[in-house]
Amino acid sequence: MTRDQKRRAAIIAAAGAAGLAGLAVAGLLFAWSGLYSVAASRGHWAIFEWFLAFAMRNSVRTHALLVQVPPLDNPHLARLGAGHFHSGCAFCHGAPGIPVNPVAEQMLPPPPTLSEAAGDWATRELFWIVKHGIKYTGMPAWAAQEREDEVWAVVAFLRRLPQLTPQQYRELALDRVEVHDRSGPELATAESDPQAAGACARCHGAGATGPASHLVPVLHGQKVEYLIQALQAYAKGSRRSGIMQPLASPLDDDSIARLARYYAGLARPPPRFPPDREHAHPASVASGRRLAAAGDPDARIPACNACHGEAGLATFPRLDGQHAPYLARQLQLWKEGVNTGTGAGTIMAPIAGRLTDKQVRDVSAYYASLAPAPVLTPAGKVAP
Repeated sequence: MTRDQKRRAAIIAAAGAAGLAGLAVAGLLFAWSGLYSVAASRGHWAIFEWFLAFAMRNSVRTHALLVQVPPLDNPHLARLGAGHFHSGCAFCHGAPGIPVNPVAEQMLPPPPTLSEAAGDWATRELFWIVKHGIKYTGMPAWAAQEREDEVWAVVAFLRRLPQLTPQQYRELALDRVEVHDRSGPELATAESDPQAAGACARCHGAGATGPASHLVPVLHGQKVEYLIQALQAYAKGSRRSGIMQPLASPLDDDSIARLARYYAGLARPPPRFPPDREHAHPASVASGRRLAAAGDPDARIPACNACHGEAGLATFPRLDGQHAPYLARQLQLWKEGVNTGTGAGTIMAPIAGRLTDKQVRDVSAYYASLAPAPVLTPAGKVAP
């Protein structure tokens, strides 16, 4: 390159740098002036709105490239996701038969109606959005980032959402929860959601009806002390769950105690679906029985019944008659180091970490095979 060429290149580079600096200063002055309105009532300029949407879509697509999609065809997974969607998402995104709330419609950008928009995203992209949220929108990140199993439950439901009728949505998200018509005074004085958005029964059942998904624990007949401890841990975030924490955190101690007493006093409901095929093999049940009764001394695994049997403390849960997939998932979470922030977690995490995958399946199968012990009332009688 000749001297003149070098001089010309230097001049062009300096001019370019000066131009960029000028643009930066102009942009700073424009922002300082306050001329651009940040009011959500006016919206963005069309070119700015296009640019933001373009950047957001490409960001999601890029960051979701390495997400590995697990099998999502388990109907129990979608049902669990539906329950959370109804309480945590339908307010902003609407649902079949449920319009977007007018308050949410005034957000900028307005949240999309997911029964229409969910199909615009790949499955791995939906996962990334649900888990991480979107900056500068109303879309929050998942409350418990460690619980990707819960995020996948929501994604499994979103894959089904566009095909659901209002009746199918209600059956999937609300199960058998019925909300009675309120009188005028009740409507005037009670804070309530007519669609029972916060009702525990949507997922856990109530009365003579058990959970709608085998990924959800049976609370009927559980120990009062254990239920209180679990709800308080969820409310504080020491027991991690993006589904349970938003529901438990608004409850005061009295509400938690009343809720615990209600479920503790219920008789165990009859099974709503056949045993999970993966966990129902007789050999697996027999192996789990031995582990529960005697543990595995060579692997430093104590007998499960020492804590979860009849002589166990009131703060340890009853495992008899629980769903095997739910039990297996909880043990797997402890193996992965999740939910170690509670007293129970510090006990269970080291034990679960020494369990093999086969032992997890076997002991879960064993407890699921047990007929639940009868629930006793405070007077010592069997609950109806």
